[in-house]
Amino acid sequence: PALRRLSHYLLAHYQKGTRPVQDWRTTTNVAIDLMVYAILSVDEKNQVLTTYIWYRQHWTDEFLRWDPARFDNLTQISLPAESIWVPDILINEFVDVGKSPHLPYVYVGHHGEVQNLKPIQLMTACSLDIYNFPFDVQNCSLTFTSWLHHIRDINLSLWRQPELVKFDRSVFMNQGEWELLYVLSHFQEFSVKTSDSYAEMKFYVVIRRRPLFYTVNLLLPSIFLMVMDIVGFYLPPNSGERVSFKITLLLGYSVFLIIVSDTLPATAVGTPLIGIYFVVCMALLVISLMETILIVRLVHKQDLQPHVPSWVKRLLLERATVLLCIRDRKKFSQSRTQSSDISRQVENNDSTAKLNYYGCEDPRECEMAGGARPAPAFTGQAEGSPLMHGVLREITAIRQFLEKREEFRDVAREWLQVGYVLDVLLFRAYLVAVLAYGITLGTLWSVWREA
Repeated sequence: PALRRLSHYLLAHYQKGTRPVQDWRTTTNVAIDLMVYAILSVDEKNQVLTTYIWYRQHWTDEFLRWDPARFDNLTQISLPAESIWVPDILINEFVDVGKSPHLPYVYVGHHGEVQNLKPIQLMTACSLDIYNFPFDVQNCSLTFTSWLHHIRDINLSLWRQPELVKFDRSVFMNQGEWELLYVLSHFQEFSVKTSDSYAEMKFYVVIRRRPLFYTVNLLLPSIFLMVMDIVGFYLPPNSGERVSFKITLLLGYSVFLIIVSDTLPATAVGTPLIGIYFVVCMALLVISLMETILIVRLVHKQDLQPHVPSWVKRLLLERATVLLCIRDRKKFSQSRTQSSDISRQVENNDSTAKLNYYGCEDPRECEMAGGARPAPAFTGQAEGSPLMHGVLREITAIRQFLEKREEFRDVAREWLQVGYVLDVLLFRAYLVAVLAYGITLGTLWSVWREA
């Protein structure tokens, strides 16, 4: 009976359409507070943050006061929220109505203190910066203000101390993708041109993404493919397997990008750094394939391949070997030594052929004879024999063929040496570029992670 009598006493002549003050000059002070319960979703494409908060309001209603002694010492009572005056405090960043439960009651104290506690699912607009994805930190604001009343009618304040609100994670469910860092609060007055000022209470919800899932599923596979591309340089440059291996890696990386394209956040504002990282890795794979094609083209044996220019020999086979600290530099001079040996052998063969042509079976016999030539009869007989002429022509053709083939082999060997040195040079330059790129990205992400 005391609850019924008190409820009838308070609401019998209550006017909920009027701000509850005895003097209209009195400002109604509304103290607000919130606690973040969960981060439900972050829509980077539409720039929408969905959160679930516990929201509290506190104000004084001068028409809801009573003497507890008259009502069985009741100091608090719950009344329907639709039956009393409630401040029109909204959130400016609202973009859609969330699925919030409806709580029909408020608590009222005997001095007129009204407490309105309710959970709210918020779908608010937020300027999301995904450049540092997946090591990004988002700062989204929730601005509470009276949509109609000026600051002289309704003023806002903070229910608790700012330090208590900042690090309050007592109700936060931290098992999802996002981690709550802190909640900052700030009061300010807002006015549009010459109109009256409005009171605003801003809460900055600072959240950080947990990057482990994206590191395992995005970064590590890409790093493994890049490591395999670097290891592929140890295949022999004169084998065609390196080209097929690089093409297979490039195709595999393309399929990997197609698979992870749905995982990356998509916005029209900017591109995350990890997207640039994937594009640069693809470009590095293409450059590696082009370098492999160039080396294979240099070392491939072709009959019409020209000699290695002297400046290339001087630049790559002499100076570059010293610069690259190649230990077996001596083998790069074998081709020139072999060429000179072949030339001396050809000259000896020519002299031997000439001696034998003039009838000396053993060159030492001709030397003992003092260089004297044999009898003209034998010469005439040799010169007049068609069979001997044919044999000499065949021997000459065979000798020219062998010399030409040895020359082609020497040219191919020189180009192989040039390709080997150039391959080592390009491989080290490629390795330095990949390492510098990886260290730069790792440093940036580490700094952002710690900041």
